[in-house]
This record gives sequence, C-alpha cells and structure tokens, in this order.
Amino acid sequence: MNWKKLRTAVLLIVSTMVLASCGFGSSSSSKSSKYTTTGDANSGTYEGVIKNGKYQVSKSRGVNVAQNDNTFNLKSFESGLLNVSKKVFSTKSYIFQEGQYLNTDTIENWLGRKSKSNKTGLNPVKGKTNGKRNPIYVQQIEEQDYMKQSGDNLKLHGITIGIGLNSVDYYRKTTNGPQYKQKISDADLRAYGEEAAQKILKRMRQKKGLENVPIVIALYKQASNDSLVGGTFFEYSSNKGTQLSSWKQMNVKNAVYPKASDATTSNSDGQTDNNTFDNFKSQVQSFFPNLSGVTAQAQYQDGDLSGMHITVTTQFYSETEITSFTQYISQAAAKYLPSGIPIDIKIQSSQEMQAFVYRDSGQSKFSSHVFDSY
Repeated sequence: MNWKKLRTAVLLIVSTMVLASCGFGSSSSSKSSKYTTTGDANSGTYEGVIKNGKYQVSKSRGVNVAQNDNTFNLKSFESGLLNVSKKVFSTKSYIFQEGQYLNTDTIENWLGRKSKSNKTGLNPVKGKTNGKRNPIYVQQIEEQDYMKQSGDNLKLHGITIGIGLNSVDYYRKTTNGPQYKQKISDADLRAYGEEAAQKILKRMRQKKGLENVPIVIALYKQASNDSLVGGTFFEYSSNKGTQLSSWKQMNVKNAVYPKASDATTSNSDGQTDNNTFDNFKSQVQSFFPNLSGVTAQAQYQDGDLSGMHITVTTQFYSETEITSFTQYISQAAAKYLPSGIPIDIKIQSSQEMQAFVYRDSGQSKFSSHVFDSY
C-alpha cells in the first residue's frame, strides 16, 4: 500500500472514530442551515464542518502530499499545525474547517521560485547570490480555518497558516542527473521563514473577508529525507493587522525508539520512555514471534512526552493471526505504554497495512480496526 492510500485509510479510521464518538449532525446546528458539524468536541479535538451533506475539503487538497519525500514530515506537519492552533483557538469555542481561501494554483505558485512568469513565488530566483546557489526554502504551506456559530450559519473567526521550511534542499542539475543536497542553517531558515510569513500575511489581508480576522502563522523545520522522524514547529505569531507581531518560541522535539543500546542518554533525554517502550516491545515480540520490527516515533513538548506513533511490521498471513494480534496489542499498549497521551499503532506487513490501533489524549482504552485482506 502506498503512502497516499495509507494516509487515506488512517484518516478514514480517525474520521469514523470522531463521528462515532460525537454523533453526526449535532444539535448545535439549525435544520434550516446548509451547514452542520461532526458533533461536540471530544478529548480536545475540533468539530469539523459539513456543507450540504459533504465534508468541506481543502481548496488546495493534495498539494503538500506530492511535495514531501519524507512521509514523516507530512504527519508531523499536519498534527503539529493543529497543536499550534489549539494554543490560540480553543477546541471548545471554535469549529475546524479545511482551508477555503488558498486554492491549489495559489499554493503551487507561492511554493515556486520568483520569476517574471511567477511574481508571487516565495522562493528566491533561480541562480546564485554572492557566489552561493539560492536554495528552495519554502517547501509546503497549509491553511486551516476556524469558525464560530453565528445564528444558523458559521462565521470565520480565525485562520492558521503553516509554513514548512527545508533544512536540506535536494536538487538535480539535469533532469535525470544525480541528486545533490544543500544544507540550510537554522539562522537562514528562520530568517527566510519570517520574511515569507510577512508576505503571506499581507496577501491574506488583501482577500475579501480577511481584513480583520486573527491570523496565526507558524514556522516548521522539515526533517531531512533520511530522517526516521518528521520535523517540528519552532515558532508562531498571532496577528490582527498587516505586520507580524512578536514570535512565540516552541520547544518541540522528536525521538525514535528503541534507541541504540550504546546510546548515552539521561532521563531528560527520554531514557525512561525508551525503557518503557522497550518493555512493551519485548512483551509483544515474546507473545508473537513472527514480527519483523517494532519501532516508535515520540514527540516531546517542553520536555514532556506528548504522543507516540508506533509501527509494528509483521510476517502474518492469516486473518485470524492478524485479528488475535490486534486484540493483544490493544491490551499490551494499555498496560505497558505511557497513559494520558495520544498513541497510534500501525500494524503492517511489508506490502500492506493490516490493522490500526489508536487512543486519544486522556483516554485509557484503545480502539482498533482490522483491514480486510480482499
């Protein structure tokens, strides 16, 4: 199963989970309105917008997916952007809507280099500056809209824009030639990101209806293609005018577990969490020996563990084996993994995704879904 199909499957599971727990068409929406929502917010998640019976998809849907070589960046970018939004737009007061103001053509032009034919390009012109190649800094852009109920309709009350910035720019001198890479320093990445953010803010203010809406812009440092984890957001700014206000710094780090046995780590570096995960891994592998690997990506915010993405690669072929293993994983995860944080577990073979186990923040029990093999 390729990444797009995997991502669609995972999103479908999560959407189903939200709809099932919240109830379709909440009482907060009038029957005379063309808008409904997915239901009451649950466990710190946003309600979603449904228009004329259909989920309101993004105007630039699919642009970011095609431009990420490291698939971990995509997941970290989307989930991280939601976490930034929650700092400004409460899940209890705002309703989430996929971006409706930046369409595919706009995003693609902004991600391009500035040129005579593309004056809106946010990346520098092709060539060199002071003898050094101008890299591609801005790699991805995503918009999120935040609504509030206004009579029988929903009214826009906030926007969050995420800007993904390359830490390494990969390029080819000829179409089929070898790939080269150009590292970008943190200082250059930050400076160029803040400059791009200012341009985007001014452009957003020129759109009808966005003149006075609060706009949050967040900067994300993308991980390199060979990284085993995704990148992280490192700062954001909340604005009501046309000029960026001060930036608020974020302390977010990613880690891969289990760590190498010879790694020298202190508790503050996640050694305790590594040991906890290693215990979970040992239990799972001793119970079901036909496993190729059990790994985790963990994220920390201000030094505290905030979530885990676990991948279990199997050598199962029987439907009953997969079902039994999924049931065991749900029990073992609740017993051995850290409590109170969101955790998702992908169970997959080398060719396809077989099952998915997940738990929202604050919940104690895990839910699961086994995919049919046909």
